[in-house]
Amino acid sequence: MVHVQVLLDRAHVSPGVIDGRLGDNLTKAVQAFEEARGLPVDGEIDADVWKALSADQGKATKTYEITQADIDGKYVETVPKDYAKLARLKWIGFRGPAEMLAERFHMDERLLRALNPKVSFKSAGETILVADVGAAPTAKVAKIVVEKKKGDLRAFDDAGKLVFVAPATVGSSDTPSPEGTMKVNGAFPNPYYKYDPKKNFQQGRNTRKLLLKPGPNGPVGSMWIDLAKPTYGIHGTPEPNDISKTNSHGCVRLTNWDAAELASMIQPKRTMVEFR
Repeated sequence: MVHVQVLLDRAHVSPGVIDGRLGDNLTKAVQAFEEARGLPVDGEIDADVWKALSADQGKATKTYEITQADIDGKYVETVPKDYAKLARLKWIGFRGPAEMLAERFHMDERLLRALNPKVSFKSAGETILVADVGAAPTAKVAKIVVEKKKGDLRAFDDAGKLVFVAPATVGSSDTPSPEGTMKVNGAFPNPYYKYDPKKNFQQGRNTRKLLLKPGPNGPVGSMWIDLAKPTYGIHGTPEPNDISKTNSHGCVRLTNWDAAELASMIQPKRTMVEFR
């Protein structure tokens, strides 16, 4: 399962979190890969899918030496759920090097620790086994399609070729995602988050406006792709394992790494987003 997930990720058909488990996000990724390769679309990891994936002869994993910069990152001990408490933090960072490295290599932290049972993740020089997810996509995107019912996002280049797919969390019936087609204004890494219960939704007992600082564990993660419709965007998440498994408050939520890769591909004021 890890090998399949890594090969899909390298083909820019994201399975979401690489966790070594068969689930809905992996099935959707296989379906998208089959569609892109002209194979029968059934979501099954059969001989045809494996043959197409195996054209990539690279190994699924590689070794990485933890650096002092990894150890000395801007970490926080706990990340409160309550927005009022979250607003007191100066940086809404990772909880430690293990969580940071898991996201860097698109992995579930539990899988990272299982592959490296003797590693403390507290000292520079430790060598760990990680997923080899390859290089980020380089294509430029002309159109993004968000499939609300399926819970995925697909990006196409100027020639209409599918160049990127990722599982996505979209709005609920209470806080729906927008309808129709709109432009992408631009992409903004490490965004601040403006909480306004009168415009969007109320979180807990928080009835006043709050400004939450940036960080990968903030409500919109480490990337905000701004859409032409005010208050709506495509963004990251502090909970990558929940992507496509819960509802959002109207925006489109991706893993932090998928949001970053998509951000590198958009063309501000040119890329269009269609909600279906």
